[in-house]
Amino acid sequence: MKLYLVQHAKAKPEQEDPARPLSDEGRRDIERIANFLKPLSLSVSRIVHSGKLRAKQTAEVLSGALNSEQGVQEATGLTPLDDPRPWAEKLRTEQSDLMLVGHLPHLAKLAGLLLTGDPERQPVRFTQGAVFCFERDEAGRWALVWAVTPELVR
Repeated sequence: MKLYLVQHAKAKPEQEDPARPLSDEGRRDIERIANFLKPLSLSVSRIVHSGKLRAKQTAEVLSGALNSEQGVQEATGLTPLDDPRPWAEKLRTEQSDLMLVGHLPHLAKLAGLLLTGDPERQPVRFTQGAVFCFERDEAGRWALVWAVTPELVR
């Protein structure tokens, strides 16, 4: 099973727009990432986001580059301060490839939990708009397989 973790792309400051949509730079970054991923023909069962506008917009742009059976969906437990343990538990039995679009520190804690068993150990440095691909083997162990960041595709 492959899991793609994505921190939303750069958003406008809250003072400029309290809804915090993607900034122009953030939209350009995630569009470049999507264009880079498109020829890879990646497939996921669904793309799940936190419900916050910046995560939803990031997920929607990425959905154009991925084959997603169930499309883009909102889910609970993906906001910045949510406990990562419920998602780690769900992922133990998930069989289909999946993309989660969310926020820090939640994503860093989830990655730490999957890779080390400890949400406070954070072996992955997320950047806005980057896609990190994790893979679970038959024994249930997770590994980081690859990552692509906006800086790599500029």
